Amino acid sequence: MAERRSRWMDSDLDQLRQLARTFMEKEVAPHQERFAEQKQVDRDLWRRAGEVGLLCLSIPEEYGGGGGTFAHEAVLLEEQARAGDSAWGNSVHSGIVAHYLNSYGSEEQKQRWLPKLASGEYVGAIAMTEPGAGSDLQGIRTKAVREGDEYVINGSKTFITNGVHADLVIVVAKTDPARGAQGISLIVVENDIRRGRVLDKVGMKGQDTAELFFDDVRVPAANLLGGQEGLGFVQLMQQLPQERLIIGVCSVAGIEAAVDVTLKYVKERTAFGKELMKFQNTRFKLAECATEAAVTRAFVDECIEKHLRGELDVPTAAMAKWWASDRLGKVVDECVQLFGGYGYMNEYPIARAWSDARVQRIFGGTNEIMKEIIARSL
Repeated sequence: MAERRSRWMDSDLDQLRQLARTFMEKEVAPHQERFAEQKQVDRDLWRRAGEVGLLCLSIPEEYGGGGGTFAHEAVLLEEQARAGDSAWGNSVHSGIVAHYLNSYGSEEQKQRWLPKLASGEYVGAIAMTEPGAGSDLQGIRTKAVREGDEYVINGSKTFITNGVHADLVIVVAKTDPARGAQGISLIVVENDIRRGRVLDKVGMKGQDTAELFFDDVRVPAANLLGGQEGLGFVQLMQQLPQERLIIGVCSVAGIEAAVDVTLKYVKERTAFGKELMKFQNTRFKLAECATEAAVTRAFVDECIEKHLRGELDVPTAAMAKWWASDRLGKVVDECVQLFGGYGYMNEYPIARAWSDARVQRIFGGTNEIMKEIIARSL
């Protein structure tokens, strides 16, 4: 099959793809086993990425970013998936954290924080999920109480990507618990973070995912995002479509990578005296997987184009997240089956892809929540 070229690609993005591919092949792919053993990438990886200009690609140049669009972020995400990496949490750092700061930060806040994220001096994280509150953001218990020119934050967060390396954390907290969703605010915490254990996950073994604790943490009141309290829930809702599109992009790229590696395997592996690819079941299963990849790519590309025009709405982003992550799980499972026993060995990329894929249906809002969002729009 001819490789499909997305309509949103251009020559500038082609050059970025080559840079991203080279970086992944040199700095990321060879170190997967070590990243998994230490449950995090090397801290220097962030600085090296900043040096070659791969951080904050869609943040304006005046704040140290690449001055690009979401398409630039998508290319990097695709090349990360192609390299078989799920350890580097740049999608959160550049695609989510930096955009909260760029969208809601004051000029002073943007000048203070964004260049540090773009250079890799700072690693960013966002602390939403709590032990008792996952997809239900209104159920969070972390509180931020105003005392003079400071906020005093108390609470705990879990499943935080980049939690150990993070120098800057956007904390979702209640500044007025009596007001429900209207009492939620986003407050930036720098460095003063107590880290819990690095979590032992089923997949994404090399990704720095941790518990965070805030015990009477004092931060300047000027670290509030948006200039006034109570805007946090609206800010979260406005940014979640991009987060969910990121999951969609990662998922479809994961589908394509799984099909590619499986095609190569079945053309080399033999059974009963002939290549696996010559068995009808193998060909039919891969025909199904290739079709799933093509259909999902077409929809995700349409969503990327809408997002680039500023037209991606919440229900459509939910569709992209649900559909792509669900198809990823289905396709990777089929590919594991075609590998036979070797598909269950962690030394094979398809095994890691299988275990990495499962969480895509959970984070960013579970797929059940995505269906509820879609249903409400009907």
